[in-house]
Amino acid sequence: MLTHNLGYPRIGSRRELKKACEQYWAGKMPVHELHQAAKNIRQNNWQLQKDAGIYLIPCNDFSFYDHVLDTSLMTGAIPERYHGLIEQKQLPDIDLLFAMARGYQKDGFDITAMEMTKWFDTNYHYIVPEFRANQKFSLFSDKVIKEFNEAKREGFNAKPVLLGPVSYLLLGKEKEEGFHRLELIKNLLPVYLEVLKKLDDAGAHYIQLDEPCLSLNLTEAEQQTFIKTYK
Repeated sequence: MLTHNLGYPRIGSRRELKKACEQYWAGKMPVHELHQAAKNIRQNNWQLQKDAGIYLIPCNDFSFYDHVLDTSLMTGAIPERYHGLIEQKQLPDIDLLFAMARGYQKDGFDITAMEMTKWFDTNYHYIVPEFRANQKFSLFSDKVIKEFNEAKREGFNAKPVLLGPVSYLLLGKEKEEGFHRLELIKNLLPVYLEVLKKLDDAGAHYIQLDEPCLSLNLTEAEQQTFIKTYK
């Protein structure tokens, strides 16, 4: 029997991630130490699951902030107000991610954070994606591929986990009138297909797509979007 796990807590057994992020935000920890703290958590989690007899061990379930925001970076769904920050500061992905989640007020910039809301009926939160009519998407962050390759190098039978494209759109908000965000599925799917192709090329035999919005009472149009997307 093949065993697998849907995901694993990412904060660390002693809240190491929270402490490392707060030190980094305060300027008391260099970025390479932040990344090392994250790597230690990932590898400890993978080893614990392997030792427990889990056959397919999830990867990309780790996040510095939340997995919806990670998906916005993966698909290049970065609000326009951050574009100048990217171009002028050439921020690494980790700083752009934190800027989108927390805002950015320094070096002459004063950029508001993206909206935060509750993850369904839990006390966990996520950063709400912002969508505009005819929005284009492109592969911006290859975090999922990097973490799969990291797990593979360390000898773990890893299973990449992705937030599904339909739930990703439904969890977001339209930032202008005259369209519904699900209309963007045709622009979004090529990015997902590109990611799946890269993971397949890297040797991922199993990939998990989470569509938590299937737990809701969906309209007929939303149901049809799911059917067409996965077909």
